[in-house]
Amino acid sequence: MGRGMGETKRTRRELAAAFRWAARFGLHESTANHFSAAVSGDGQEFLINPRGAHFSRVRASDLVKVRSRDLADDPMDHDVDPTAWILHGYLHRNVPRARCILHTHMPHATALACLSGFEFLMLDQNACRFHGRIAYDRDYAGMALDPTEGERVASLLGDRHDVLFLGNHGVIVVGETVAQAFDELYYLERASQLQVLALSTGRPLQLVPDEVAALACTQWREYPEFADLHLSALMEILDDEEPEYRR
Repeated sequence: MGRGMGETKRTRRELAAAFRWAARFGLHESTANHFSAAVSGDGQEFLINPRGAHFSRVRASDLVKVRSRDLADDPMDHDVDPTAWILHGYLHRNVPRARCILHTHMPHATALACLSGFEFLMLDQNACRFHGRIAYDRDYAGMALDPTEGERVASLLGDRHDVLFLGNHGVIVVGETVAQAFDELYYLERASQLQVLALSTGRPLQLVPDEVAALACTQWREYPEFADLHLSALMEILDDEEPEYRR
């Protein structure tokens, strides 16, 4: 079942803003990464960036609307990158709670994903936000061009993970809204940057105890309107500096 025109328009603008800010923050890589957001109640219709579009130039009207039931089609017929077609298509189809899916090769989180057997450290308050919420894919098998790879990656998220570290590849962050997912992506990279810096010192790390990390995670998730306020502030800046993103 579709959603109202107004809600779809808002999702287009929020996702376009997320692309622009991912570029400003250096979270993207060339034209190779992809963001998507569901616009139907069942999550099976979603918006995604068109093939070859640079994050810094994406406008709301540029986003392509596709359907999970079209996964047997040639992605080129829909102007969508083949790897995005597989990863995002199967995630939206198999994990409907993941209404917004952000996949990047952002440098610090990807660096951690390339460490043998690495698990995210509860090193600071930002890291605690992800306590118990990260899944790991340690079986890199090349680019996601086969439907079985889409199925496999979707199965790793399960019912309780909102972040997936893709070994030797990058990260996937999912959320119920664009604001929530983008806020998580931003703080994941900030926490990852701190971990890379701390690990580079070679000094012993002072980790947050598990029970305190769990408490901080709950506090993060219950903090009122934090993600919405973050995205609203970013959109206000774009309204002044790059208003064409809304078109």
